[in-house]
Amino acid sequence: MKHTGFRRAAVAGVAAATLFGTAACGGGFNDDKSSPQQQSGKASLQILIGSSGAAETKAVQDAAAKWASDSGNTATVTPAQDLTQQLGQALAGGTPPDVFYVDAGRFADYASVGALEPYGDKISNGNDFYDSLRKTFTYDGKFYCAPKDFSTLALEINTDLWAKAGLTDADVPTTWDQLTTVSQKLKGAGITPMALGDTRDRVGAFMKGAGGWLLSPDGKQATADSPENLQALQYVKMLLTEKLVQYPKQLDSGWAGEAFGKGKAAMTIEGNWIKGALQTDFPNVKYTVHPLPAGPKAQATLSFTNCWGIAAKSKYKDQAIKFVEAMTAGEQQMAFAKAFGVMPSRQSVKDQYTAAFPADKPFIDGAAYAQGPVNAPKMDSVLADLDTGIQGLAGGDPKALLTRVQKNTETALKG
Repeated sequence: MKHTGFRRAAVAGVAAATLFGTAACGGGFNDDKSSPQQQSGKASLQILIGSSGAAETKAVQDAAAKWASDSGNTATVTPAQDLTQQLGQALAGGTPPDVFYVDAGRFADYASVGALEPYGDKISNGNDFYDSLRKTFTYDGKFYCAPKDFSTLALEINTDLWAKAGLTDADVPTTWDQLTTVSQKLKGAGITPMALGDTRDRVGAFMKGAGGWLLSPDGKQATADSPENLQALQYVKMLLTEKLVQYPKQLDSGWAGEAFGKGKAAMTIEGNWIKGALQTDFPNVKYTVHPLPAGPKAQATLSFTNCWGIAAKSKYKDQAIKFVEAMTAGEQQMAFAKAFGVMPSRQSVKDQYTAAFPADKPFIDGAAYAQGPVNAPKMDSVLADLDTGIQGLAGGDPKALLTRVQKNTETALKG
């Protein structure tokens, strides 16, 4: 699974509850006076990753082995079966790995209870990380952890279906109005215009394009019930009711990329993980990638990312930071990009990446205006309810949904 954006995994609620319960009883992770003090010298680092597959596991293990050999430390990389559950239990049990992947959607949960070491500003040239990614891993004004890599959403177009409807490169939509127009032309030609994922991880891009979002930039205020978000959901509802957009299940598919790969829709909105999925499952599909059509207020997309978390209870914080430093060096990030298809989180290697993967330029360009996942703790049930509302949007009331999400978000933010 490439990031949460591909197919958002079910949250391990038990692990999260255990994590918060332990923190509540003990007053947080940082007050354990019996924790071993940081040690200098040689370290034996335990590293837990949520791998997308064998290629990622091997690439990270190889990079860790090289760092260990060069530094005289040891580094054991373990791919998790269920990262959220295993990490939640390890943190709650007081025996966390030293270094681990932290999904952007889980970050605030861990940061809010003191489970993470806020080391972000100790990484060399920290301002080289894209600003949108730094914001994603900032909590209470502290930059906690270095972004590992990232993905963004873009518009994919099936060139054969496009041509079949009499459309050309000049018809590629750059605004919502143009998206409506070309979708109507595709529908008129008997082609389903777009397959769209039925969660906030896709529909949220429309909210951002309208100038809205679920939280204020500092993550402190609920902003769901806004005219901008209403405009976005009303637009998506129109696309759904007029069959200009269909959700994957309506197209007998597990996700939008599958529907697109099967030729059941001319367009989709997916992340750069679609490249590998299509190469594997639908190698004959010809398609092009474009920026998402701009909304009435902004050019927008969503980003999905992980950071390299370091446990607040690690005995080897200095060495762990040096390990992350090596993993986020530009050269290493390019090696990871070539090995398993992610985009580097450092701006300084953007040109290198674009030269190596020119077709992916719209994805990496999106970093300049991408919105990361909701950055607040205890939002799981609120966001799950929003997704349920989005799934029923065609026959639902967007205003009532946003009012409910606003109220639930305000409750969650109060803790």
